[in-house]
Amino acid sequence: MSDTDTNTGADPKPEGGCGCGSEVPMPKVTFTTFVLSLASSGLVQLGEVPDPETGKVGENLLMAKHTIDVLTMLRDKTNACLDEEESKLLEGLLYELRMKYVLKKK
Repeated sequence: MSDTDTNTGADPKPEGGCGCGSEVPMPKVTFTTFVLSLASSGLVQLGEVPDPETGKVGENLLMAKHTIDVLTMLRDKTNACLDEEESKLLEGLLYELRMKYVLKKK
């Protein structure tokens, strides 16, 4: 098979792309980008930032708690493997998310 789609003559969509014409290069997957992504989801779930897909702000405290629990589990399971910078980042993100969660839970 060739490098182009036989039906349209177009190049095939990039691996992992949606083929919707708005392809944005994804950042390299590292521990840091992974935990930042989870923390960003937590902020959306806490209603602190708009959902990037809808642009709307909404709360889902159950999912926010789940995200905090996932980050806590990652910290506990990877603690001995993290460098100082990764450890500080994860602890800081957990602190911020937990404080925001407690304030919302009142």
